[in-house]
Order: sequence, then structure tokens, then C-alpha cells
Amino acid sequence: MTLRLILTRHAKSSWDDPALPDHDRPLNARGRRAADALGRWLASRGDVPGEVLCSDALRTRQTWESIAPHLPGAPPATLKPALYHAGPDVMLAVLRHASAPVVMMLGHNPGIAEFAERLVARPPADPEFRRYPTGATLVASFEGDDWGEAGFARASAIDFVVPRELA
Repeated sequence: MTLRLILTRHAKSSWDDPALPDHDRPLNARGRRAADALGRWLASRGDVPGEVLCSDALRTRQTWESIAPHLPGAPPATLKPALYHAGPDVMLAVLRHASAPVVMMLGHNPGIAEFAERLVARPPADPEFRRYPTGATLVASFEGDDWGEAGFARASAIDFVVPRELA
């Protein structure tokens, strides 16, 4: 069996209110447009997650809320406070408890960039992969029957995109 992970960094967030706690920053207009484009891109590929593991920060939740309407039958996100600014080891631990064959995980840099880099045996050729800018999305596959077997350098990169490539 093949398992598929859709790994997305939240879309562009607003810095308009410097007094707002980081956790509560919303998407800006560009971020909403980017998340919408990501939803259309995932739908065009048939990449519909059966489970969504999402940081509980406002910007990750709003990213999913803009993606989800494009994906028929997409589930509600399961909010995971541990994913807020999580490092690769925490992200892997959360992923290992997933149950659907197609899982989407939404998180933050710098952890998500390092997690993506460590997951794949060979990184995509895209020069933006190591930077993992806002909205960056990796689609990767794992051979195995259970997410508990997922580990670093075991995934194959299927695709990688950043929102500006979708405009």
C-alpha cells in the first residue's frame, strides 16, 4: 500500500497589527488568494486528504479553510497544538498517529522546511524547496500500510509547488 502526505506551509499572513500575538495572525489578501489557488491545484490532481492535521494557529486554520472548498468530501481539520512551530521530530510523531491513506499536514517554518527536507530520500529540483516559502506544498508518498512506519528519508517526492507558480 502507498500512503500519501500533502505537506503545506500556511499561506502569507498579515503583520498589520504588531500587537497581535503571533498565534493569532490572520492571512492577508495575498495569502487567501494563494490558499485558494492551492485548493484548485490539489483538486486538479485528485489529491484529497482523508485526514487533515493542522496547527491551531489562525493562519494555518484559515489556509485550510480556503483550500477545503475545492476538495469534494474533504474532512474538517483536526487541530494539533503540537504543530504550532513544531520541529521535524514532533511533526513526524504527529504524522505517525495518522490513520487515513492520504494525510494533509499544515504547519510553520522553520520546522516544516526541515521536516520536508528530512522526509524525502531525494528532494525536488525546485530551488524554493529548501526555503519552503509561505504556501509551499510537497506531495510525497511512503511505501507501507501504516503511518507508524513513516520515517526520515523514506518518502518519495511526487510534486512540489509554491503559490506564485500557480498564478
